[in-house]
This record gives sequence, structure tokens and C-alpha cells, in this order.
Amino acid sequence: MANNGIVIGGVIATAAIIFAVFVSFNTIDDSESNELIVVNENHTQTIGESVGIERSYEYSLVDIFEKSEESVVQVNVLRGGSDGGMGSGFVYSEEGYIITNQHVVKDAKKVTVTFLDGEAYIGDVIGTDPDLDIAVVKVSPSNTYLQPITIGDSSKLKVGEKIVAIGNPFGLSGSMTSGIVSQIGRLLPQESGYSIPDVIQTDAAINPGNSGGPLINMKGEVVGINTAIQSITGEFSGIGFAVPSNTVKKIVPVLIEDGEFKHPWMGISGTDVDPELADFRELKSSKGFLVISVIEGSPAEQAGLIGVTETKEIDGRELAVDGDIVLSIDGKTVRKISDILIHLQREKSIGDEMVLSVNRNGEILELTMVLEERPR
Repeated sequence: MANNGIVIGGVIATAAIIFAVFVSFNTIDDSESNELIVVNENHTQTIGESVGIERSYEYSLVDIFEKSEESVVQVNVLRGGSDGGMGSGFVYSEEGYIITNQHVVKDAKKVTVTFLDGEAYIGDVIGTDPDLDIAVVKVSPSNTYLQPITIGDSSKLKVGEKIVAIGNPFGLSGSMTSGIVSQIGRLLPQESGYSIPDVIQTDAAINPGNSGGPLINMKGEVVGINTAIQSITGEFSGIGFAVPSNTVKKIVPVLIEDGEFKHPWMGISGTDVDPELADFRELKSSKGFLVISVIEGSPAEQAGLIGVTETKEIDGRELAVDGDIVLSIDGKTVRKISDILIHLQREKSIGDEMVLSVNRNGEILELTMVLEERPR
């Protein structure tokens, strides 16, 4: 059977994904009031209704830009000869660590980081993760005071929530656009063959040069790294993508320490269950992930997962007669491939055990898998 499904850690792209590179606020507990207080004309403050509930701040767009602009940088790259590129980044710590996209600094011979005050410094790429498109650049500024941006909790994002993107589209430094969170939990295909899970989709305008810049919520916290756009023309058409901040918080400290991040791996390929397959296999639901093939020697093979060995053509389509269908992992329902990848990214590390519930020809089995390092 032709494997036209999804590879664990990677997906087959169905639309043009373009990487846009060329051309802490304190919280206060309050148990006395639940009123809405106008702090000033630019933002309001909602008091928690009970002890331990945070006040929720929403700053104006002007406030957010003024608080963030000195933390956002321009990243210029020379790759050899006249070959170069430009992207964005932001200050991660006072030690001089700058976060940007891996594709911004890929194959760089020279990296120059320019701050709002016009000061520019040569940067060293000290860590990259091509699979998640994250890179860390180190600078040692002599005349610039570094102002890190607070990294927020991307798991708290809601569809419809307001956000802003700051960066250098088309080389126009310090530009801000605003929009909303259009969706969360997207998969973004990568050149490496793996996919970035848990990606934030936004309609805030992102264009070439925005890559590596921060996506910021209305509390002034970074909730993502602007990474790519979906476009036919090469310019923004309403759909942009950002790597979530919780991924940044997990990956960046390891990149600073080790220069790379080792991802856990299962070693299967397959496709999401759809209504036709569910009907053919007499399944109770069209949720789940069909295992088409299992890589020899992989954690999946060692756990006993079985792929497809027989297919049958129905109305011009080949359908799998057999092959395990993953229903849940560690007790969490698997609706489709993204649920597996998000769980791996958020919760799992190399050496961890993961319990899979699978439907094998109508019988429900529980299999335990020990995750190993993902190969390149």
C-alpha cells in the first residue's frame, strides 16, 4: 500500500508554507473585590473573585509596543559572497542570549544583531533545533542595556484572543501588526521531514523579515516565535504561524547548555482515521491514527505495534484491512496525528515510557513503549 499518510514527527504538506526570513508584569492576589478597575485610559484590570486568582491585565497596543520594542532585534546573516538574509529575534536573557528561527541563521558565516538604539553586534550561533526551527544567538553588547521579554504560557491561549507580532518585515525595523489567535495545535511541516507540533495560527500580518520575532499577548508576554506564512504569492495572505512559547521554554535552556535538543521518537508512519476507513473497519468512531508501517528496531516495533499488511480497493480507494489503530496515549484520546505529536512535545523525553491503547482487528490492547532518540 502506498504510504501517503503522515510520518510521526513529520507531515506531508498540502499547502505552500513559506518561511518569512528574506527580503514581567506582576500579578496581585485580591480577596476583597471582583470589580473591573480602570487603571488608566489604556488598560483595565480585572480583580479575581477569590483568594489566589490573578488579576488579568490587558495593555493597549501602544503600551505593548513601547514595553517590547527595545527587546526586539534585527538579525542580518551573511552566508558567503553576496548571499545573505534578514530576520528578527528577541532578547531572552540579560546574559546576551537572543532567540530567533533556525532557518534565519542556517548556514550563516556571519550573524549581526542590531538593536533599537542602532547598536549592532556580531553574534555567535550557540544552539539550533532544525526540527522546531529555533535558534539561540549569543551577543556581548558593550553599549546596549538588554531587556528580556517575559515568556508567557502558550497553553493558556484561546482562539479569538488578541495578539501582536513585532519584527522587521521587508527590512522595516520595529514594525508591529495586530490580530487574533486563529487556531492552536496546528502541525507545521519542516524541510527536515518532521513537523513542528502545537503551532499557533494567527491572522496578524507576518511577512518576509518577521521570522524569529515575538508573538505577544495583551499582557505583554511572548507566547510564540513568528515562523512562517501560508501563501501562494510569497506575501501574507491572512494565515501566519508561530512556534509556541512553552516549546521555547522547554527547548532553549537545553540549546544554551548543549547546543542541540534530542527529541523522543516512536518510529511509525500512518494516517488519520476517516469516516470511510471507520465504516470499512466497522469502528465505533472515526477518531484515531492508523499505523501503516513500523520501522525496524524502533520503539514502536519493540512495543509490538503492527502496521498494514493487507489492503482492499473500495470505490477506487485502497483501504487497510488490518494495521493497529492508536486510540489513546497515556490515557489521552487520540483524535488525529497532532494529538500524538503534541503529547510527545509537551510531556515526553527520551527514555520515558508511553502507554498506547490500540484497536487490533476489533480487540483493544494496551502496549507500553520506551521512547528513544529521534534519528536525523
